[in-house]
Amino acid sequence: MHAGRTPRTSVPRTIARVVLGGFLLFAGTAHLSFARAEFQAQVPTWLPLDADFVVLASGVVEVLLGLALIAAGRWRVAVGFVVAAFFLAVFPGNISQYVTGTDAFGLDTDAARLLRLPFQVLLIALALWTTAAWRDRRELLTPFRRDDAQGQR
Repeated sequence: MHAGRTPRTSVPRTIARVVLGGFLLFAGTAHLSFARAEFQAQVPTWLPLDADFVVLASGVVEVLLGLALIAAGRWRVAVGFVVAAFFLAVFPGNISQYVTGTDAFGLDTDAARLLRLPFQVLLIALALWTTAAWRDRRELLTPFRRDDAQGQR
């Protein structure tokens, strides 16, 4: 493998990455427009920030992450970890929705809200799998490694 070059991924991973990117673009757009109030209802009450600010900021982040997934290129591995971290960061909101019994997006029963929780874990796994981030994680360190063949950084 050449230094600074990320290995290719499979066609199914690439298709899934683009679909996940499209999902994030759609979700981000929804945060910023037609579903803004629904998303505000999901912001945990214990979060010391204005709910509308949280929704708008997360919407912008989702749009940017969606675009990054679609056009990942040589940054694919880093993008995968950042998207996975984002999905992990918003997970407390999903837990809060279940614990507080907040209705949003058709999740109007405790069973439905509880069933939603494993899907966040699936999104984290998808971010890592579609970008092959976990498989190629060592590539993130390539710029910091010593090239033993040439004895240079």
